[in-house]
Parts: sequence; C-alpha cells; structure tokens
Amino acid sequence: MRRVLNNQPSDTQSQRENIFHTRCNISNKACSLIVDSGSWCNCCSTRMVEKLGLTTTPHPKPYQLHWLNDDGDMVVNQQVEVEFSIGNYQDKVKCDVVPMEACHILLGRPWQFDKQTHHDGFSNKINFTHKGKKFVLHPLTPSQVVEDQVLMKTKRVQEKREENKKKESKKKNL
Repeated sequence: MRRVLNNQPSDTQSQRENIFHTRCNISNKACSLIVDSGSWCNCCSTRMVEKLGLTTTPHPKPYQLHWLNDDGDMVVNQQVEVEFSIGNYQDKVKCDVVPMEACHILLGRPWQFDKQTHHDGFSNKINFTHKGKKFVLHPLTPSQVVEDQVLMKTKRVQEKREENKKKESKKKNL
C-alpha cells in the first residue's frame, strides 16, 4: 500500500497501474473517493464522519478487520448513510465507518453491483446508469491523486499538532 501512495506520476499520465480515484462532494465539501472492485464493502473514513458531523447507526453485523493498522484487530461496529455527488450524479450509499487514510469514501463491490457498473480498464473510466440516466465517471490523473494525498496528509499532521497543543495546554492548567 505504501508503494502506491508514494508513487510519483509518470509523464504519460497513464492509467495502467492506477486504481480509480476521483473527487466527490459530501455536505458541500470536496472529498476523495476510490472505486475498488477488490473491496467487499463500501467504507468511509472515521475522520470524515467526525469532521462533517454525520450521524452513524450501529452496524447490524459488527465484524473485525485485521489489516487496517498495526494495533491488532479492529471492530467495525458503525455505519453511516452518505449522500454524495460527482458532477451531475447524486446518490446515497450506506458505508461502514473505518479509520482509513487512503480516501474519504471507498465504493466497493456492493456499489458496483447495485449500479451494474462497467469499468474500462484502458481509460480507467466507469460507466453505469442511475435512475434512467447514463453516467461516465472519469479518474483523476496520477499527479492529481498525489496532490490529494499530500493535501490530506498535511491536514492530518496539522490537526495532530493542534490536538497536541490542546493536550499540553490542559496539562499546564492543571
């Protein structure tokens, strides 16, 4: 996973080795979105849910994830219904809430199955019909993906610094 996030874009902007990344709007905020046929669930980041103040519900079938971090197993026990848009395409999707950093929302096989998507492996475009209207989702270029990843990391680091300052301030006041 690290190799993918640290890859520098080639000059050709080829989509040959890239998963589908794009941007979407959630609560009037620009968010990163990945469509991944290798994911068996739709997920959204805990950070996004907290920042946008989205309301979660208990997961009907909580489960454990082993791959998310080095801290061991993690229980996924919350879901959220997310309204999002990509251009003229507007939809709602139920997502499991997980502490991921690769993107804000990941649409996996459930979304692809429900929308009967068709992925063009050469152009990396996704075609589907929603409410009788045809849509084509276009991927970000590799350099745009890198820009988004750098921006998201910068924001996480900044928030961590602010959080640490607050903790230090509380300690001094005690």
